[in-house]
Formats: sequence, structure tokens, C-alpha cells
Amino acid sequence: MCPNCDDFARTVLLLGQLALYGDSDGADFVFIEIVGASLAASLPEPPPGTFPPGFDPNSGPPYPGEDS
Repeated sequence: MCPNCDDFARTVLLLGQLALYGDSDGADFVFIEIVGASLAASLPEPPPGTFPPGFDPNSGPPYPGEDS
């Protein structure tokens, strides 16, 4: 696996584990907020082939409450 692919997969895995921890009894939500934001900010570019060719993450339907 390429280095960027490994970093991306590991960071996504950590975010998933953090989400599972958030559903557990006694979870520290301050920790989750701080670590989650740091992990999300550290996500590298997704590996090639993650999205189909020509995919534009900014296109698509507006979110609820968002102006068109």
C-alpha cells in the first residue's frame, strides 16, 4: 500500500473508532471533540481511485437549510 493510502486508511479507522467510543457509556466528549477535529484536519488527500473520475465533492444537492 502506498504511504498516502496507508495514512488515509489509518486516519479513517481512528475516526471510526472514536465514533464508536462516543457511543459508549462514560465517553469523554471534550476528548472526542478535540481529537476528532485534529484527526479530521490531518486527513491526507484520498488515495487515487477512491472516487470515480470527474467526481466533484462540491457538486450535488444542497443540504437542508442551505440556499440553492
